[in-house]
Amino acid sequence: MPLYVVDTNFFIQAHRSTYPMDVVQSFWKKIKELADQEKFISIDKVRDEIFRNDDELTVWVKQNLDDSFFKSTHDLEILVKYGEISKWAVSQLNQYNRKAIDVFLEYERADAWLVAFGSIHQDVKIVTQEVSSPGSRSKIKLPDACKAFEVPYVNALEMFRELKARF
Repeated sequence: MPLYVVDTNFFIQAHRSTYPMDVVQSFWKKIKELADQEKFISIDKVRDEIFRNDDELTVWVKQNLDDSFFKSTHDLEILVKYGEISKWAVSQLNQYNRKAIDVFLEYERADAWLVAFGSIHQDVKIVTQEVSSPGSRSKIKLPDACKAFEVPYVNALEMFRELKARF
């Protein structure tokens, strides 16, 4: 079974629209349970994106997910791979506009770091709610960057099905 590495939008979309904490409490209990069982993890850049909102989700993450849930991206191997991903993104000027590349490569944004993390770890899948859009010029979608580096990815429902999670 792969280890799942969740993107920021996994949490934010669930919190804001799909599984609000005040309505679907069983979802959040299941998230904590799966995290405690180390069925999925995330990275420090995702934590930082969540914490920028300073909202109910931030409080929930601080209270329910151990610091070890968010893996560091300050590893030499990840930094080297991030450099490769940066070179790839810049080489895509014929596909994406400059702003799309600049946004994708913003140091504090998680997407390129998730691809770097997934590229150096065997048997992981990135979990994102983004949908591939290879014809897009205005945004490098996480699934498209994953494809470029042969990093497997799924959406949240696919992850839950693969984990046989019920809530």
